[in-house]
Amino acid sequence: MKTIEVDEELYRYIASNTRHIGESASDILRRLLKLDEQLASVRRQPAPPVATAQGIHKILEQGELARQEAAIDRFMLILSELYKENPAAFAQASDIKGRKRIYFSDSEESLLAAGNTTKPKAIADSPYWVITNTNTGRKRNIVAQLMAAMGYSHGLIEQVCQSI
Repeated sequence: MKTIEVDEELYRYIASNTRHIGESASDILRRLLKLDEQLASVRRQPAPPVATAQGIHKILEQGELARQEAAIDRFMLILSELYKENPAAFAQASDIKGRKRIYFSDSEESLLAAGNTTKPKAIADSPYWVITNTNTGRKRNIVAQLMAAMGYSHGLIEQVCQSI
């Protein structure tokens, strides 16, 4: 249990929403914020598998990423390695999308149909295609979202994204 400080006005608001004697501030806030419903839906989703990251560590440590001259080449190498490490997690995580674009597909045609200038490329050693007509920041964001959904640690995600 953690202790937090709240101002007097907020404390009175929380206390005024008490439904029964003995109801805790946590219970009141959970009810007001409808957290029980949200947390229940999160609990129903399977936890992402913890990624092993052997291949990702290897390409970082051996300088394979650094040897790639262009950001697009580093991006494609990372995606290929992520797929090789855990194809099942990659498949689940690859449904990430932008506001107007889909990033991944199992066909070039569907990416071309989703936008005029997507410049899809096949991810090596995988059945997936990815859009490549994005700036480096967006490529980092795509990799970060994908790796997080696949269960990689925050530190490794940061390290990989900075290498793009």
